Amino acid sequence: MSEGSQAQTVYIASVVGTYWVVSISMVYLNKILMSNEGISIPAPLFVTWYQCVVTVLICWVAGLCGQRAQKNAATSPQYSAVMTNENGESVPSNPPKPSFFAQFPKAEYVMGTAKKIFPLSLVFVGMITFNNLCLKWVEVSFYNVARSLTIVFNVFLSRVFLGIPTSCKTLVCLGIVILGFLMGSHGELNFSLLGTLAGVMSSLFVSLNSIFTKKVLPVVDDNHWKLTFYNNVNASVLFIPLIIIFEGDVIMNAQEQLTSSAFWSAMSVAGFFGFSIGIVTVLQIKATSPLTHNISGTAKAALQSLMAFYIWGNQPTVMGVLGIFTVLGGSLIYTFVKMSENAKNAQSQPPAPLLQKEQEMTSKV
Repeated sequence: MSEGSQAQTVYIASVVGTYWVVSISMVYLNKILMSNEGISIPAPLFVTWYQCVVTVLICWVAGLCGQRAQKNAATSPQYSAVMTNENGESVPSNPPKPSFFAQFPKAEYVMGTAKKIFPLSLVFVGMITFNNLCLKWVEVSFYNVARSLTIVFNVFLSRVFLGIPTSCKTLVCLGIVILGFLMGSHGELNFSLLGTLAGVMSSLFVSLNSIFTKKVLPVVDDNHWKLTFYNNVNASVLFIPLIIIFEGDVIMNAQEQLTSSAFWSAMSVAGFFGFSIGIVTVLQIKATSPLTHNISGTAKAALQSLMAFYIWGNQPTVMGVLGIFTVLGGSLIYTFVKMSENAKNAQSQPPAPLLQKEQEMTSKV
């Protein structure tokens, strides 16, 4: 193996490993914040709102760094380094790679643009709210099963709103996922109806988020970092009246946690992970492929569920474990079927990287 290919292998492994660590850590930390009364407060809307605020601040700082990186790139001398090959001939070397922060645009909030994104922001609020409520009410080991109907809603809503036909192979995959969902629900010892319903609603809003994202991305020049900034600013505003109405009394009576440095540290780290998952998702897709990213995500979900049995003390059952792997297996087969169908469609028209867009925009959950 050459040094170049070995370095590439190490880079891919590090990116995939970082994705796994960030994703699993984010779920586990959010579970603590949603359900551990000793560390957090029973106010999931407030916790979610704070994470949106942290994301806005990070986007703003990243935008400032991006401006500086772009300015430095524009003003720095453009040297063209020359190398010689084994025959002694001069060949130009590869240009220097742009700064990591160059991908982040300036964080600007234009009211006209924000109004066009507002319908997506409503869906986004529903998505992250139901996601965190699901995580609060169900066991971590059951979390992936409770939210497993996303691809079912994806196919159904794509057929209704976008007119995308559904193949028989896709329907078989959906049947496997639904079967796994039913098996997992039946095998869950600490089954929570509210938590499962929240998971189903989260799956619905994740699918709606993907569809609305495709429609509004052109408004922000197809830049998902701009969309992240607008979405989280809008969400931060939308959450305020909900927090006042539903959690005002809870927050007023939680002075001990609100004055705890451990509470705010955990909240801030969770907010940072919420932003970072978007970065590592993009990095993993670029370092591998959308298909490999989905395979990695499926394997990560399996490890996350199995670790939860040990870390959180969730008692496994045969039906529950079979449900987890049936859901993940159906999702993985669906990925292969979808990629195969997209490859066939690409022969007659230019490919549209919809799967990558969906992964980038739904990675927060």
